[in-house]
Order: sequence, then structure tokens, then C-alpha cells
Amino acid sequence: MNLRRSRAALARPVLLTLTLPLVAAGLAACGSGSGSGSESKEYVDGKPFTMAIASDPGALDPHGGVTSTLLQLSRFAYDSLVSVDKDGEVRSQLAEKWSVDGTTVTFDIKKDVTCADGSAFTAQTVVDNISYVEDPKNKSPYLGVFIPAGATAKASGQTVTVTLAAPAPFVLASFAYLPMVCDSGLADRESLKTGTAGTGPYVLEDVVPGDRYTYEVRKDYTWGPDGATTAATGTPATIEAKIAANNTTVANQLLSGELNAASITGQDAARLDAAKLNRVDAQAVVGEQWFNHNEGHPTADPAVRAALTQALDLAELQKVITADKGGPATQLAVVEPAGCTGSSVEGNLVDNDAAAAEKALEDAGWTAGAGGVRTKAGKPLAVDFVYDSSLGAPGTAAAELAVAAWKKVGIDAKATSLDQTAIQTAMFGTGDWDVIWEPVNINTPDQIVPFLSGPAPAESGNNFAGIANSGYDAAVKTAMAKNGAEGCEDWLAAEASLFESYDVVPFANNLLPFFSQGAELEVVGGVVPTSIRMLG
Repeated sequence: MNLRRSRAALARPVLLTLTLPLVAAGLAACGSGSGSGSESKEYVDGKPFTMAIASDPGALDPHGGVTSTLLQLSRFAYDSLVSVDKDGEVRSQLAEKWSVDGTTVTFDIKKDVTCADGSAFTAQTVVDNISYVEDPKNKSPYLGVFIPAGATAKASGQTVTVTLAAPAPFVLASFAYLPMVCDSGLADRESLKTGTAGTGPYVLEDVVPGDRYTYEVRKDYTWGPDGATTAATGTPATIEAKIAANNTTVANQLLSGELNAASITGQDAARLDAAKLNRVDAQAVVGEQWFNHNEGHPTADPAVRAALTQALDLAELQKVITADKGGPATQLAVVEPAGCTGSSVEGNLVDNDAAAAEKALEDAGWTAGAGGVRTKAGKPLAVDFVYDSSLGAPGTAAAELAVAAWKKVGIDAKATSLDQTAIQTAMFGTGDWDVIWEPVNINTPDQIVPFLSGPAPAESGNNFAGIANSGYDAAVKTAMAKNGAEGCEDWLAAEASLFESYDVVPFANNLLPFFSQGAELEVVGGVVPTSIRMLG
């Protein structure tokens, strides 16, 4: 295991895919564009800003989902207690001061912060947000992800004191991505499905399901990241998020000026580079294979999981799914600035070995059957294989290769492409999948712990795959007791335990490009609303 501590271990993005999330090939990046497509520095007031998102997030409750599209839209209308800049430094937002002392975290909330409906935002509102996410009956996927499980909070004046149940090495980074809902939304959660109730710089004004979400600027907003306001010259009057899954269409709209920003991959990205549009690259996991360990699924059998891994040429899949532009996976948390650097993958994933895959199945009682499909106790070895549609044509090509490889060792795999909303429903709702390709992108390793251990969604948890790995749990316990990057060696050891047991298989990293023109902006865990400046 190669290990190097990161100097900036606090920043955390949204989940790209699940965003964590959980967030499928969504985007979290740092920095602003450096291309030559927007050379003028003349900012213009009153213009609309239009960006593309990969899918419709459905219900808009900011505590209710972890897809990258929902997390991005939430940033327009909601604030967090603190923010994280492109260098990984924690900055002010709703809180003007903060401190961490062991298991006690304190936030002093700014005075005169108001919600979009004109009501005051108070320390008690913060406590009520934390209490909502912490209550298991509410089934918020943010529990244990953007807020440590078991935390309690109390208010005194404008000060919030959070008491943690155990040390949390990246706790401020967690709170930087926990949206704060105003009192009206806390009292009526149903209203949050189709509307907004936040302190953020924009308010949702119009929704056309399956087509677009339009937000209008709040002209009185003065408490953004590190003191940002909407009074700055060039602030867009509206932000429109258009749902567009086809890369070629989105690229054409960027070139024509119909769109100001979008994440684009593949050959269409090359067209935009040639046109010299501004570009930001984000390191991300794009190939990540999960198995359903829950009872009743063939992948609950360790031998089947081993065979499904051994049958694959992961190096070839990495080239295909990244269009030969990426590299091998390194660890689970790769988005910059990463909490830990180094590799937990190297030396801990098996090489392609079809003969070993067949032997593993034979030894487990899966014998060759009619049509080449193996059977056990009269039941064919068939798996439902689901992959995220936003992986695009390279994802489909890689999925076809995987299905062919599995067929050769006697596994009948049916591949289905689903969008982010359908993927999340399958993972956290129906459980109708055996193998799934859904990259979950993070930059501190603690964020993904609830997805790799603990209770299942049916028990108000996030462990959608039903993973139970004692080696992982033990190493996580050791890592959590250390401060930030001091526990990196233990975090990487924890992840290695998962790969050695075929619990989850990351196989490809890539640089995901985010293009913009006609506007300047920063992308830190998604587009930062207060950073957008419209150009003349």
C-alpha cells in the first residue's frame, strides 16, 4: 500500500453518482475554468445562467436523496453551516465561527440570516435539521454521511453545540454539505418535494417535470461562502437547470450558446476542447461494481461474487468505460482535495482468470447445465445486472463486454441501463438487482462507511448491498479514532479488506470534464451558485 497524507483533508464533494453521494457520473471538482472560450472579463447583470443536468431528481427534499443532480439543485436554494473552498479550506457560511474539541462541535450562527419567506433562521432551526436527519424513522440517506450517526444538538442563543457519539475525523467537511431547511419546510416536508424552503441565494420559481428547474435570485442574500453576496456584478438573475442526457445534444447546445455549463465526456468533449471552451477536470471513480449480498440473491454466495470478478478483464473494462482516457482505480475516495492519497486497490484485486472463476463455481456446487448456464439445486445461475445510463456509450460497451465474459464461465447475466432516479430506487428501495455499476464518489473515506456496513435501507440504514466485513469494520473503528489524515493507513487497509473479499470492486478512474462558456464559475462539490458571473 503506497501512502501519502493529503495536506487538505477537509474538503468533501457531493456524491457524483449517487451522490453521495452518493452521488452516477455526476461531477464534483475544484477550481474554475482555464480555457480561452471566455476571454472577456466584462460582467453583465440580469442575464440567465443555464446548465445541463443528467436526469430529473424527482422529489426535491434536500434531505431525502443522494443523487448528484439533487445535491446540485439543493445548493441553489439551501445553505450549509460552513463551506469548503477549492483548496480544501473550511470557510464561513451560515456559521461565522466554529470549533471542534474532541466530540464537541460548536457553531455560532450569523445574525440577520433570513429564509426565502422572510422568516429568521436561528440556531434552533439548525438543531431541528440535525434532529430530523438523526431520527432513523425519517430514513434520510444523509445519516452517517453528511452528519455522524448518534450526534445530538442543542441551541443557546445563536450558538449550536453538537455532541458526537464518537470521534469523527472529517466532521467539518461533513457539515459543509448538509443543507439547512427553514422552519416552514421542517413543518411541512411534503412542500419540499416540489418547492424550496431555504436560506440560499436562489428560490425555485418554476418546474417542468422531465424538462427544467428554474430558480430566481434573492437580491438580499449576503451570507454566502466566505461572505459572498448576490449583489456582485455579473450575478445571474435566474438559474435554469435543463434535463439533458444525450452528450451530443448537450455539446451542441453549449456551442450554440443555448447552455452555459455542462459535464461532457467522450468524443463530444474533444469537440468542445477544439472550440476552446472553458474546462475543469474532476478526478472520479467511474467504474465500480457492487454485489447484492442479501438473502435470495445468487451474489449472496461468495463463490459467485469471486467468479463474477475473476471472469472480468478489469484492465480492459477500464479502457473501454473511460474511452481509453482514464486509469486504474486507486481507492474509494479520489475527488480532490482527497482526504487520503495512495492505493488500497493495488495488489488487492485478482487478475483475470476464467479457469479460476469456473473452479470457484464448481467447488460451490454450480455445475454446467443446458445452454452453458450453470445450475445449483435445479436453479440456473442468472444475475440481474444494472448500470447507470449516464455512463454513456462507453458504459454500455463495457457492460456488454462484462456480460460476454460472464457467459463464458456459465453465468447468465441480463444487463439493464437505468437513470439516476431509477438506480437509487433499485438500490435503496426495491433491491431488484444482483450486480450494479454505480460509482459513488467521495473525497474522505468516512463518508462511504454507511454504504459498506451497518443496517440496510429497510432498517433505516444505507447499506444497500448488505455488506458485512469484519476486517473492514475493525480497521474503520481504528481509523475513526484518529484525526483526519492521521488515520489514512487504516482507511486504506479497511478498503483493501473489501476488495480481497469481493465485496465491492472499483476498476476505473477518470478525469470528468466540466465545460462552460458565457459565464465564469467555480466547481467545488458541484457548481457554486455565488461564484457564477455572466460575461458580456
